[in-house]
Amino acid sequence: MSGMGLVGPQLPVGTQVVIRVAAPDDHGGTAHRGATGRVAGITPDGRYTVRLADGRETVARRDELSLRTAYQDEAIELDQPDGDRLVLEHTIYAAVIGSRAYGLQTETSDTDTRGVYVAPTESFWSLAKPPTHVDGPEEEWFSWEVERFCELALKANPNVLEVIHSPLVVRQTPLGEELLELRGAFLSQLVYQTYSGYVLSQFKKLETDIRRDGAPKWKHVMHLIRLLLAARTLLLEAKLVVDAGPYRERLLAVRRGELPWPEVEQWRLTLHEDLDKALQQTVLPATPDVARIDSWLRSVRRRSLGNT
Repeated sequence: MSGMGLVGPQLPVGTQVVIRVAAPDDHGGTAHRGATGRVAGITPDGRYTVRLADGRETVARRDELSLRTAYQDEAIELDQPDGDRLVLEHTIYAAVIGSRAYGLQTETSDTDTRGVYVAPTESFWSLAKPPTHVDGPEEEWFSWEVERFCELALKANPNVLEVIHSPLVVRQTPLGEELLELRGAFLSQLVYQTYSGYVLSQFKKLETDIRRDGAPKWKHVMHLIRLLLAARTLLLEAKLVVDAGPYRERLLAVRRGELPWPEVEQWRLTLHEDLDKALQQTVLPATPDVARIDSWLRSVRRRSLGNT
């Protein structure tokens, strides 16, 4: 059987479909675009025989058919707001993260920028909501809409928290200044779970890499150890220090693969023990100040009315 006209998985007999393009039916009439029916079989040339709801039959290629549920979604789909424009015109804060912010860069390190934008309030009144995040418009630039950023930061997501603690700020508006003033409200003992849990899961994957390839991805190992160091300081001092500081040289040695794996593993285990102890004496609250963040977000939405 020829595969002509087949796009994606073959549709089983009985599948509910919608005709995307008008086509002749077997009664000398026309099966109009949007007509519904079920797949009745496949022709020798790979097209589908579709039995319509009124008993007529027509033949169509796979790309001329939509699954009924998918077609319903397509029918009400609106164009999404321009993500690049949102970032370019509505960013309130952006900073460089990654190796350059940690003081662990090499000559080949990328400049990774992360930002926060505020979508105009009116854009949420449409069926087509603004994107929760945008990749671009510049290379190595990623941004979150402010609401999504707050959600992730309240959950102590390391990648998000580091954005508002980076020493390398590249853009900041008055709203961005307000966001920075709220840094402490995002912090809580949840950092113990997110940081420690993430490192544990990643080290299990690294052990698989060692068994398969003979060595782990040393750059990744370095950043995992750095996360544990940052979490320890965060729990003990209630502040997130992004720069590697006194651990820079040893971390770079890890990146170059100069430390034996057993030594790196012991460092990790020691840091996990340190985190357990730090949790017992931390000054961080059990949960973040959600009410304060929510109040600020509401004020941002009010002030963003008409800001198109």
